[in-house]
Amino acid sequence: MNRTPNRKAVRVSGSKERQRRLARERIERQQQRRIERSHKIRQRTAIAGSAVAVVAIAVGAYFLFGVSSSKPSASATSKPTASTSPTPSPSKPVLPPASPLATVPKGAPKTPPATHCSYQPSPPAARNVGKPPAKPNSSAKSRATIVTSQGTVVVDLLNSRAPCTVNSFVYLAKKGYFNNTPCPRLVNSGIYVLQCGDPTGTGRGGPGYKFADENTAGATYPAGTLAMANAGPGTNGSQFFIVYAGEGGLQPNYTPFGVVAKGLDIVRKVAEAGNDNSNPAGGGKPLKKVTIERVTISSY
Repeated sequence: MNRTPNRKAVRVSGSKERQRRLARERIERQQQRRIERSHKIRQRTAIAGSAVAVVAIAVGAYFLFGVSSSKPSASATSKPTASTSPTPSPSKPVLPPASPLATVPKGAPKTPPATHCSYQPSPPAARNVGKPPAKPNSSAKSRATIVTSQGTVVVDLLNSRAPCTVNSFVYLAKKGYFNNTPCPRLVNSGIYVLQCGDPTGTGRGGPGYKFADENTAGATYPAGTLAMANAGPGTNGSQFFIVYAGEGGLQPNYTPFGVVAKGLDIVRKVAEAGNDNSNPAGGGKPLKKVTIERVTISSY
């Protein structure tokens, strides 16, 4: 015998079905909210990662271009404190060859040599030895013998092409200004220079005066070039650098005033030992410490 369905049973069954449907919809909404939250978290993470990447690029750009890597600057760059800066890691390079080699220019200079030099006050003096005479000897052929703790470097000076620069260098040498002076900076990437001439050994010291650039028109810096370090136009003092490899990387902003005649191999041995990467402008103190013991002047 067939039975007609009980209305109460139908209502109960319908109620349960509705509850199951509502439960499914609630679960679906919860899943959707979880998906949306997960998507937002991924977006925020991606944005944060992009921001970090931008900051990293900006910081890298600052260290690459914020202080020109082409300047063996005699000016000070603030030292990082031990609490905020990581310990520099030493750099021991494989050097490019010492070619082409600088040679003493032949013939008369294109620009007539200066007959009067102006040395302007620029205190403080690392060693107070006064100022050079205003009249240079542009017809002389001066030779500097730089005796260092690593060996002797002989340089033929370019009196006729950079008379005021040579006049200052010769004066300081004769006054003993360079005696027992450490070379504070070696650069072995991009440019290849050993920078010396600061009695304080910090890269900040000078003779208490400054003077104008010379011999920079079309200047190049092949290995063996002796040139002035500076902190901008007209800020020459006592600091100089010797190029020990390559030719590129330096703009014609530094007065070339000498050519290494003997001892470039000594500079290269210092360079081969690397530096401590402590200078924010590039390079750092040579790992093979080199000190100028004295500089004597003769003729060639």
